[in-house]
Amino acid sequence: MRCADLAGQRSAVWGYGREGRAALTALRLRLPESRLTLLCLPTEVETAKAAFGTAIDVRGGEPDAATLRGFDVVVKSPGVSAYKPALLEAQAAGVRITSGTALWFGENPQARVIAVTATKGKSTTSALIAHLLRGLGKRTALAGNIGMPLLELLDIATPPSWWVVELSSFQTSEAGDVEVGVIGNLYEEHLDWHGSRERYVLDKLTLAPHARTLVVNALQLELLQRTSTHPQRVMFASVPGWHVEADGIFRGTQRVFDLEKLPLPGQHNALNACAALAAIEAAGEDALAAAVHLSSFRPLPHRLQTLGTRDGYTWINDSIATTPAATLEALHSLRGRKVCVLLGGFDRGVDWRGFAAEMEREPPHVAICLGANGARIAAELEKHRCGFLLECATTLAEAVGMARSFTPPGGVILLSPGAPSFDAFRDYAERGRVFAALAGFDPATIAGIEGLGIA
Repeated sequence: MRCADLAGQRSAVWGYGREGRAALTALRLRLPESRLTLLCLPTEVETAKAAFGTAIDVRGGEPDAATLRGFDVVVKSPGVSAYKPALLEAQAAGVRITSGTALWFGENPQARVIAVTATKGKSTTSALIAHLLRGLGKRTALAGNIGMPLLELLDIATPPSWWVVELSSFQTSEAGDVEVGVIGNLYEEHLDWHGSRERYVLDKLTLAPHARTLVVNALQLELLQRTSTHPQRVMFASVPGWHVEADGIFRGTQRVFDLEKLPLPGQHNALNACAALAAIEAAGEDALAAAVHLSSFRPLPHRLQTLGTRDGYTWINDSIATTPAATLEALHSLRGRKVCVLLGGFDRGVDWRGFAAEMEREPPHVAICLGANGARIAAELEKHRCGFLLECATTLAEAVGMARSFTPPGGVILLSPGAPSFDAFRDYAERGRVFAALAGFDPATIAGIEGLGIA
């Protein structure tokens, strides 16, 4: 679907986050004569009216099926689950459902796109791909779920050579055809949106048939099995492709890059670098020449971000870790150190049993559980507790205070919650900034993601 297809239609935009605002702005520019309705939270009504005036109709509150049936087209934001009963009922009644992502692909059928998705690491991988392509002198766009909606880059006078687009599991089914699709890994997440793990996995994998070449993680058996029929599949994390061996990144038997020069901690980030190089190679670009630029990459904020040392502790902000698997990767990167890990947040119903069993094998010094699912996490950890302190806190501030009490001098205080932030914060970035302030650092120094847009 293209923007022009909404001309003369009764159209609504559902959601007033950045994606919703980008959709409203783009449609107002393309279809100035069309009347649009915004469906948003009651708390957003006045803000929306102030921004758009009388150019749009604004309705606050969760729309029911009858409300949605009053429109011909609904442009939904990513946070609105495609499986909401009201949405499904309206769709069955003939209402067309689209999104900002789908509209952008409809407007740009000739764009050369490298699309990236994964449960964890997709933002870092996307940013790495864009950084490496720019290192090769390629004009490159970086957008999507990483922090810049595609519709903010709808009308570009000089199109880039490549579009690097991060897609969440909410967006993969909305993508058009892409030159290269990257699926980095599959774990359990967003069960509240998808309804089940199986549906989450299937939604992630909808990217595969849209990709001319599909790049996948060879270490993930489930991912390999589910993509085995793709006609042009490339694997990373295995010989003869891009993989990590000892202390280097290799292409086959050729040592290409020393890990000590990679400004990203942990084995998982070394694999993200392999995924980026494999994607660039699959796109027909010179990945061997691009690899040298790994050393100049600037890590993204809130991702194993070392804030510094205060009061004898090293403080690390890994607020982006919204799955147990991501928290395990953070802990693995700190092996051999006395770590106090702060766990918990919004409860999406994710299974923590595997995490707890792993903690028994490689225990931290202290685990402090907090947030809406903190008690549930603590109950699982209690079953496997062996050699580490286990405490519970009500708030992040209380957890930080407890961390100061229980962490030995020279230890690490790690915020790696393994859960979203919505029970207490607007998003993971706000949670990370609050953590930084509680630790004694200026949260204003935590910059946004570099390289968004076109460069």
